[in-house]
Amino acid sequence: MSNVIKKENEKIKELYYYYKDESGLDVYVFPKNLSTTYAAFATKYGSLENRFKTDKDADFIDVPNGIAHFLEHKMFENEDGSDTFENFGKIGASANAYTSIDKTVYLFSCTDLPEQALSILLDFVTHPYFTEENVAKEQGIIGQELKMYDDNPSLRIYYSLLNLLYVNHNIKISVGGTVESISKITPEILYNCYNTFYNPSNMSLIVCGNLSLESVKNIVSEHIKPGRNQTILCEYPEEPKEIAGKEEFIKMDVANKLFAIGTKDVNYPTSPREQKKRSIAINILNDLIFGSSSSLYNYLYDNGYVKNSFSAMYETANSCAHNIIMGDCDDPRLVYDLCSKEIEKTKENFPSEDDFKRIQLVTYSEYIKSFDSTEDISNDFIDCLFAGVDMLDIGEIILEIDYEYLKNTFFSFFNEEYTAFSVIEPIKEEFKC
Repeated sequence: MSNVIKKENEKIKELYYYYKDESGLDVYVFPKNLSTTYAAFATKYGSLENRFKTDKDADFIDVPNGIAHFLEHKMFENEDGSDTFENFGKIGASANAYTSIDKTVYLFSCTDLPEQALSILLDFVTHPYFTEENVAKEQGIIGQELKMYDDNPSLRIYYSLLNLLYVNHNIKISVGGTVESISKITPEILYNCYNTFYNPSNMSLIVCGNLSLESVKNIVSEHIKPGRNQTILCEYPEEPKEIAGKEEFIKMDVANKLFAIGTKDVNYPTSPREQKKRSIAINILNDLIFGSSSSLYNYLYDNGYVKNSFSAMYETANSCAHNIIMGDCDDPRLVYDLCSKEIEKTKENFPSEDDFKRIQLVTYSEYIKSFDSTEDISNDFIDCLFAGVDMLDIGEIILEIDYEYLKNTFFSFFNEEYTAFSVIEPIKEEFKC
């Protein structure tokens, strides 16, 4: 196995093996002596990619929004009529899949027979089967799913906020698309997208658990055949610095008012490592300013200003990033003002270095703890891989953040000019006497 590279972090006593299969597939084997084996088979194809071509094509093509998610659903249907989930179930394995803005991931977990489970995973993802009939059937199923999403307050407010923060960026498009957009999907379009993005050279496989490198190599070579030698070119809308809008109020059938406060990161770095470092730093700031041990958090709860939920999370995507504070309350405007005042107060009275080091240590401890789960390892590994960083380097990046970097990050990020506010309010019913 001369083409195998061993990557090890001696400090945390973790390692994995990597090799590039003859098909072009990147394969990562993470040996862990745990009860469960977990595998993730992923392609760099998500909801952002709706205009693309390969170097073999003359022109770019535009495809309907939601097609990556639609394709994920269709991959579980087999030409012989067998049910992929049943095939996994027969050997005691469980399977799932998800589509995000930048990737589609197929996965399984099992306690026994990992070789058979891996064979099933690689087999069904490499055998697409699309017909006019099964596409039309799926359009009806996903159409109903999308209508349910429209009635989901958390999703409604999330995409409302993204549409305020971004003018053109595809991140504001729902991963599932719309009923109208998926109605335009045909088998031909699906095969085009599949042949472009499900090429082994655009995919990665990570296997974590009790499956040897040699076994993985044999199974991969049996199921993965070389794809077309191609380069994928994607075009994305140009995104200006400013935000699209400041606020939106939506009426829905909810018991409590929901709010979402978003800040667009207009200083998002280009280096993958710096992106990850900034992401970790801003989430440390979220814990310090808005977390459960912060004075603001306790003030909001003690006075009943927020009810069941209040959280802050920094999210990153292809060429963009933002922070979102969400929760439910009676007076969203009051909570918005209190959050804004807390940010202004932080500018004058920044958290102590001791408080920072405490949150930094918690962040590092959570990173170490993630290696106790094959599921966490696999999913975090894929996220890091597609973000251009190595999971084994994350601990080093966490500890690389110092107090001055944290302060500089705070002042370069939190800015009212790039902040938007979305609210969902209950529908008030009128009663006649």
